[in-house]
Amino acid sequence: MPPESRFNLIDESWIPVVDVGLVSLKQVFSMPEYRALGGSPIEKIAMTKFLLAIAQAAGTPEDDVEWAKGGPLQLANACLSYLERWYDKFFLYGANPFLQMSAIKEANVKSFGTVIPEVSSGNTTLLFRSEVETSLTEADKALLLVRLMGCALGGKQTDNSVVLSPGYTGKTKTNGKENSGKEGPFIGARGYLHNFLQGSSVQETLWLNLLPRDRIHGLGAYPEGIGIPPWEAMPEGEDCSVARRLKSTLMGRLVPLSRFCLLDEKGLHYSEGIAYPGYKEGGRDPSFSLDVTKKDPKALWTDPEKRPWRSLPAILSLVYDRDNKKFECYQIGLLDRVRGHVGSVGIWSGGLSVRGTAGEQKVSGTCDYVESLVQIPCKDFGTLEFSRFSAEMSALDQLSKTTFGAVRNYFNDQKVHDAGQAGQASNLFWQISEQRFQDLLTACLNPDSTKSLRPHFARIAERVYDIYCPRETDRQIEAWARNRPRLHFYFTVT
Repeated sequence: MPPESRFNLIDESWIPVVDVGLVSLKQVFSMPEYRALGGSPIEKIAMTKFLLAIAQAAGTPEDDVEWAKGGPLQLANACLSYLERWYDKFFLYGANPFLQMSAIKEANVKSFGTVIPEVSSGNTTLLFRSEVETSLTEADKALLLVRLMGCALGGKQTDNSVVLSPGYTGKTKTNGKENSGKEGPFIGARGYLHNFLQGSSVQETLWLNLLPRDRIHGLGAYPEGIGIPPWEAMPEGEDCSVARRLKSTLMGRLVPLSRFCLLDEKGLHYSEGIAYPGYKEGGRDPSFSLDVTKKDPKALWTDPEKRPWRSLPAILSLVYDRDNKKFECYQIGLLDRVRGHVGSVGIWSGGLSVRGTAGEQKVSGTCDYVESLVQIPCKDFGTLEFSRFSAEMSALDQLSKTTFGAVRNYFNDQKVHDAGQAGQASNLFWQISEQRFQDLLTACLNPDSTKSLRPHFARIAERVYDIYCPRETDRQIEAWARNRPRLHFYFTVT
């Protein structure tokens, strides 16, 4: 076998795992002690979906009853059998390279740094050593391929002069010029916030997020059902019969081929692949949240200034308050079946915020990665506890606004522009409060416990006010005393 054909993703180490390092696909499904996936948030999103695609192909249950009978170990064994059966499809190089299109070799070669958001390219100013492009290992390339399928940024990096489907016009404008590459379906216009249930191990996480056939059919978002993963049958072009099926199946959403790639010694042949419909056109990703209460649906976007846990009441309303649910997320919707099977379950939320300018998506300004993990005590947490939790979060939000107003009034009282101090104070309040958020969520099981935590959060508001509002001169002391936040309302929340 030629040297370049030896890297098989089943045997070689390339998947980042917390506390372990890089592991192989075979190890992921053989080692129940692996706690969680590592890497950046978008790498976790892409890899979780990729592993779920393997799990769905290997052991999709008919319904929740069959799902409960199986368990993580049975699913892992089914995945190992599946990988053995399809071993030849997981070579990174060779006649049928993994998730690559040999026919796209006519597209220009791009350096790997061009398609990695963290790497500075072109005339962008370098701020950190991590932004400098470095050579990639075979493991890095494998991870990059999986990531690019759904997390590619939109823009002019793609060489859209190469079209594989005869007559396909999706890569060109009406004037005949090339279109900019469409953003990956995991990213969207501004960066979707994704959510998964997280168990005590990688294997349990995959089991918790596994969709049964009856639920897939009931969702209505995937008219052709589960489908088959793309490595079993790659498309021939952007609009062939296989490509069209991938648009309407769950597999096409777990491992979307939004980029046609081919590894090269100098980089990557890179072009836009299958153009998946966005949520406004009826396309649905199982892990992002969509507000369906309005005529025009709205997605929940990644916001570095608003940590994901602050959106938890809206995300969980799908399960605990169906009459007033605001956001739908298929993965979070599975939370209703885990009670009785696990004592607690994690809610992982994360994503990458991006901004678009003149058809080019970038990670700039305040854009950044965001992720959070909170534990829900499944057994005892129900509608009443959720109602209590929602009320506490609303009160915290009002506490933040009160702090914001107090700081702003402090500066206005002295006829001094606050230069963004009030906004920074509000952000600091949430950053410090996050340290006790898990305690607050757990305390919602008992109303007396939530009340006992309120003095702690009130002290955070007072502390933040003192940080941003100095009291050194007589004038400052007078303004500080006059505008100090009045927090009596917070202690009367019921």
